[in-house]
Amino acid sequence: MKLFLNGSARELPDDAIDPDMPLLWALRDVLQLTGTKFGCGVAACGACTVHVDGQAQRSCVTPLSAVAGRAVRTIEGLAEGGRPHALQTAWIDHQVPQCGYCQSGMLMAAAALLARNPRPSDADIDAAITNLCRCGTYPRVRAAIHAAAAELRGARGLA
Repeated sequence: MKLFLNGSARELPDDAIDPDMPLLWALRDVLQLTGTKFGCGVAACGACTVHVDGQAQRSCVTPLSAVAGRAVRTIEGLAEGGRPHALQTAWIDHQVPQCGYCQSGMLMAAAALLARNPRPSDADIDAAITNLCRCGTYPRVRAAIHAAAAELRGARGLA
């Protein structure tokens, strides 16, 4: 099966996968990309969030057959050109992570939000970021998303 992963075509060996295998396990166990985390297995917590064709999607319930030939982006592919994504920098600046377990999924959900909405309100953020954080860093998540949005708008000349 061919998968377009983090900007490159990847061939998954047929003997290592089943078309019904969740994308999460193909990423972690077959491709050794362990940044995407397993949290609940029922698409409730968001720790496994990746992008499929630019949209945030929970990989724990997404069968491989649903992403064949589609563009998949994981946390390992969020930074481009050797520079951290604006969200990753904002996450550090605002000290978002505590335990860090949910953060890769949270970052991927936030990146999908900012790709479609460069000026999200608090309500937009709350509606888009349904990921669960047991440490309760939601106020810092919101502040970091606003900071990254401003940074991205400035980089794109959208002020």
